[in-house]
Amino acid sequence: MKKVKRNGFIIRRAAVLTLLLTLFAPLWCHAGEFVEDSIKVDGHVRHFDVYLPDGLPAGAPTVFVLSGYGGGIWRENPMVTTADRHHFAVVIPLALKDSKGQHSWSVGYAFQQGWQVDDVKALCRIARHVQKRFGLSRDNTFMTGVSNGGEMCYLTALSKQNVFKAVAPIAGLTMEWMYRTLEAPRPFPVMEVHGTEDRVSEWTGDLTNAGGWGAYLPVPVAVGYWVARNRCTHEETERVESLQGAAGHPVVKHRYTGSPTGCDVWLYEVVGGGHRWHTDDIDTGEEVWKFFSRYIK
Repeated sequence: MKKVKRNGFIIRRAAVLTLLLTLFAPLWCHAGEFVEDSIKVDGHVRHFDVYLPDGLPAGAPTVFVLSGYGGGIWRENPMVTTADRHHFAVVIPLALKDSKGQHSWSVGYAFQQGWQVDDVKALCRIARHVQKRFGLSRDNTFMTGVSNGGEMCYLTALSKQNVFKAVAPIAGLTMEWMYRTLEAPRPFPVMEVHGTEDRVSEWTGDLTNAGGWGAYLPVPVAVGYWVARNRCTHEETERVESLQGAAGHPVVKHRYTGSPTGCDVWLYEVVGGGHRWHTDDIDTGEEVWKFFSRYIK
């Protein structure tokens, strides 16, 4: 009798465990596969992972996701889950190590002076490689990234590359040197998501280099450059509450439209938000994809 009860307990426990796994598996599992890959650019081996959702069609779009300063290849980034829903590939490249031994994108920080690494060139080469190897679209490749990865998004948008079609920096900055010395060769779609209380990448900028990264512009000024460059004529503003309700941070969505080339600019102002992806307050991956999908050919 005890044996029957014990077996019954095990069966019931197994059933409960199966149910829990079914309910919560999407939180840590993905339906597709990650492929590790690398190519050599300018004498450096550039490592990256490629995420391919199940059922990915031929000629699918690609989204690059760049880590912040010191970050590695983060497979559990918000765009991977979004890729499962919308069927695009995700490329997660690893930055080279700088003089401090940290993985870093070369964006001209104060302490990167003299570091001769062309990351725009490397990312474009990686994009062409994965497009060919995995049968992805040559026309629909996009880039997002957080913090240092966000700065890399701005540098890519300001360059003469023709691989990436839109960028969405998260907590990203425009360094003053970029603003003074570079001119965007053409209108370009840009989306920025940024917290107003970000103490690493200050919303109000840091033109005196108090933080040690180098002088950089206030976020509204940096975004305003693209509004002017794209010749946007209208602003649509929408305030939405946080996914956490009163416990979170509301988001003011500034959407600048009316560009004759169709290159809109979106600024998501996370009121009171800090230095992060802001997934507690909005579905960042979904919002970024909503922006990118406007530019799919």
